[in-house]
Amino acid sequence: MKLAIIEDDINMRKSLEIALGEYDEFEIVSFKNAKDALKKLDDTIDLVITDINMPGIDGIEFLEKLDRKYEAIVITGNATLNRAIDSIRLGVKDFLTKPFEIDTLVEAIKRSQKAIEVTKSKKSQSLYKEDFISSSEALDSALKVAKKAASTDASIMLFGESGVGKELFANFVHKNSKRSEKNFVAINMAAIPENLLESELFGYEKGAFTDATEGRAGKFEASSGGTIFLDEIGEMPLSLQAKILRVLQEREVVRLGSNKPIKVDIRVVSATNANIEQKIKDSEFREDLYFRLQTIPIEIPPLRDRKEEIIPISEWAIKKSAKAYELAEKPLSQNAKERLLKYRWPGNIRELLSVVERAMILSENDEISEEDLFLKSRDGSRTSISNMEKELIVEVLSSAHGDLNEATAILGMNKETLLLKCNKYSIKLGEQTS
Repeated sequence: MKLAIIEDDINMRKSLEIALGEYDEFEIVSFKNAKDALKKLDDTIDLVITDINMPGIDGIEFLEKLDRKYEAIVITGNATLNRAIDSIRLGVKDFLTKPFEIDTLVEAIKRSQKAIEVTKSKKSQSLYKEDFISSSEALDSALKVAKKAASTDASIMLFGESGVGKELFANFVHKNSKRSEKNFVAINMAAIPENLLESELFGYEKGAFTDATEGRAGKFEASSGGTIFLDEIGEMPLSLQAKILRVLQEREVVRLGSNKPIKVDIRVVSATNANIEQKIKDSEFREDLYFRLQTIPIEIPPLRDRKEEIIPISEWAIKKSAKAYELAEKPLSQNAKERLLKYRWPGNIRELLSVVERAMILSENDEISEEDLFLKSRDGSRTSISNMEKELIVEVLSSAHGDLNEATAILGMNKETLLLKCNKYSIKLGEQTS
């Protein structure tokens, strides 16, 4: 804990430095007046210990200028009721009158330390809760790295399985950066055909190709001043990687159909669930680009390592589904909760949200049961994808009492496709209505 002592009396100042210096947990800096302290106090300071009666700026004015940035303890040899009231108004928790025992001051410091820890915890929870439904020790570890990295412009690469929330992390970095007021632009490298990806990233001028009837800025230009999130970076075509590397090195782009470079001010966050190092060995990914992108690597833990989040996320998904489909909210049964916690979630949060949404739609009871989760068919490798699909169709037809129109709406497929699958899996229509 770093303490700043502001005391004009040199004997008192030195006595406090020596006495508090005996405690290993305290780091001490001292100032002979408030003016010097205001110039040099920084974010590393945890607690201010200040005298009241000092030449120039007195202790009360000093505290007003600090504006509650730090916890503070007041020490004075000339205590008055008005001074004490002023101190309390400015957030001071302890007001000690000279002379005092050093143990009394140490006790006050430790009380302040607890207050600091509670405040930091609340700020952290508030910050994370704004973006994340719940938290866990594993998630907090990754978020601490992300928040620290966010204050810089260093490139960040997010690693993790599919469905762990990489775009949410990228947005978290952006919101906690100095670029938060500017654009956050996301692009999934795997979702765009290779022949269109370059124009999406770099933009194009009118006439650059057949359908280019007017010029258009690409994602790099759109994110200038802010953050660009390159998702599924491992799927980027090799032919495009050299051009991306040039953007990172030169901080400029050239639109398709133009020779004129355009300066861009971007912060790059990328993500992948691929083994990039293996891709480098296989000559599928440039090593120099990899090093440029992963100045700060962050591993996002899978949901199975974040079990504390499973039930809160499920309950949030229930509320969301109830609102989206105009359904009554239902609690999870104890068996359902236990089942959710035991399942390994290979699809992570994306799979959990899907399971809960489906359970809300299909459940016919006052609470969501273990059977409503339909997780048995997902366990292990014993069940094939086709068996899972068959069981899902049977379940939906039963829920819809054999109504094909309702079943197709729930399954998201047309009637012809549903009939073909019923024939394929030997599902006899009409048997589900009983």
